[in-house]
Amino acid sequence: MSPTEPSTDESDADADADAAEHRVNDRAGDRATRRPGDEASAGLVVVATPLGNAGDFSDRGREALRSADLILAEDTRSVRRLLAEQGAARAGQAIQSCFDGNEAERAEETVRRVAAGQRVALVSEAGTPLLSDPGFRVVAAVIAAGLPVRPIPGPSAVLTALMGAGIAPDRFTFLGFPPRKPGARRRLFESLRASPFTLVLYESPMRTGETLADLAEILGATRLACVARELTKTHEEFARGTLTALAARYADRRPLGEVTLVVAGADAAETAREAEERWSDANVMAEASRLLAGGASARDVTDQLAARVDRPRRDIYRLVTSATTTLE
Repeated sequence: MSPTEPSTDESDADADADAAEHRVNDRAGDRATRRPGDEASAGLVVVATPLGNAGDFSDRGREALRSADLILAEDTRSVRRLLAEQGAARAGQAIQSCFDGNEAERAEETVRRVAAGQRVALVSEAGTPLLSDPGFRVVAAVIAAGLPVRPIPGPSAVLTALMGAGIAPDRFTFLGFPPRKPGARRRLFESLRASPFTLVLYESPMRTGETLADLAEILGATRLACVARELTKTHEEFARGTLTALAARYADRRPLGEVTLVVAGADAAETAREAEERWSDANVMAEASRLLAGGASARDVTDQLAARVDRPRRDIYRLVTSATTTLE
């Protein structure tokens, strides 16, 4: 071959480089002509999927999954069933699991794929992703990289429960799943005792009775609540009543299916009156004595009670000191 004629290897390399450049230019052209809300454009799309009723899935959500280069799913089997039911399955489409144990790895991969011009869809097992489900780290990583994230709203157990509970929905606090251990769970509820906001939380059917009993004891026996289960499914049910009545109903009868609890917020006047009665001098000293007897120092007891009792710290310290003297 002549000195001016490129080798076969050099020609192949040049051809590959040209092809890669054309692919990049094509993707750039596609991105330039697509609308910002187009589910077929590059980026991460966070898609809400049906809770149970397939008819609740939006056209946008269906198209986002159908056109995605990669679907990240909390449960790959569930999303494959959903794609088949919705007629959105595509041969060769990549589907990967995304859960707590591999979310950091998936976040890095998603950033690489989106930066390369791909479309990635994120779904949970059912309902709206990120709410007590994996996905937040993926979304945060894509945003930190300066890449587009587009949410596609849809079914949500939180909002569906609020819609049917009959309890004021204008201001609410979502707690996710409360702690499994009784002590931590009760401390959480204590911190929310005076909150005027409606509370919404998820709970396992196995712990629903215990959680309702804790809520009744801490927030008040007559506080209104609703146990919403199997939302949008055939056996959907809204059990409404006071916390005491609901705790009794589920004390020995485990609810079937997925459970969302809605609890009315505190009435300001009632809360102030109950707090005054609950944390009288005698009751504060009794609780201080219990904690001191368990081995806690006077300072630790004062810190604990100050976090729980709406009274000046100096009053609490005085009562803890008196309790210490009594024990001696």
